[in-house]
Amino acid sequence: MLDAIETYLALRRTTGFAMSTAEYLLKSFAAFAAERGQTYVETKTAIDWAALGPSVAQRDARLRAVCRFVRHVRVEDVGHELPPANHFGARKKRRTPHIYTTGEISRLVEAALRLRPTRGLRPHTQATFIALLSSTGLRISEALKLTIADVTRDGLLIRETKFRKTRLVPLHDTAAAGLQRYLARRGPGSDDDPVFIDKRGRPLRYIAVKETFDRLVDKAGIRSTSARRPRLHDLRHTFAVRALQGSPTGRGRCGAHMAALATYMGHVNIYATYWYLEATPDLWRDVAMAGEAFMSEGRSA
Repeated sequence: MLDAIETYLALRRTTGFAMSTAEYLLKSFAAFAAERGQTYVETKTAIDWAALGPSVAQRDARLRAVCRFVRHVRVEDVGHELPPANHFGARKKRRTPHIYTTGEISRLVEAALRLRPTRGLRPHTQATFIALLSSTGLRISEALKLTIADVTRDGLLIRETKFRKTRLVPLHDTAAAGLQRYLARRGPGSDDDPVFIDKRGRPLRYIAVKETFDRLVDKAGIRSTSARRPRLHDLRHTFAVRALQGSPTGRGRCGAHMAALATYMGHVNIYATYWYLEATPDLWRDVAMAGEAFMSEGRSA
């Protein structure tokens, strides 16, 4: 079974998937099956192994990893049994994001600029980081990994990010100017040096950014309508929603706009982009107006 697993992993990796978690899970399952003297996937064994996960979500993820492998390997060898992927009944829940208003983002940036030491680089690092995420919708990890060489005249070069894809993210003139002001204040560095650094000149870490952002949310007086506090990651949701609001009218043009947005955000398919969308009063108003226009055209015809 291990040879088939290695072949499966190699094939998936050539299409851009990292497969690190899948490799760990499948090799763990192979060892579990080997203890039972099995060289083929059997449904009961797969379920018994997946059931060792500590939560329903993890048990479901374990079983689905085996199912994906079986769907591949059964093309050449039907001796493997395909377990029911939904055996544990887990459902992925989407946390309702906080969609920041323009005023809230401005307050976050202003609060960041008041961080101590006021004459140091830290306030400008945090303010620029927040502004960049809000204006580009970058993944947090993508922004943290930016190097000076990645800031080009044509935009930001996002190298081998999720799914091992590299893409160019064009910047609005105001965003490009703001980033250049930060780099001038940051000081010179080599091409491989990170754009965002801490007070010791080391790459800015996620935990430091998150903890600071949580404090800035409180200082800016931002409150979520849900029970959970607004997150740094919600800036990506906000960007997607605002981009949809800026879509040109017309079904065909809107479809092309969404396809471009998916590419800009680094998604391999449009469904991942839809995940980031959230209904807002402005969007509901636009939907209502589009519906009224459609009904009016239908009646007049």
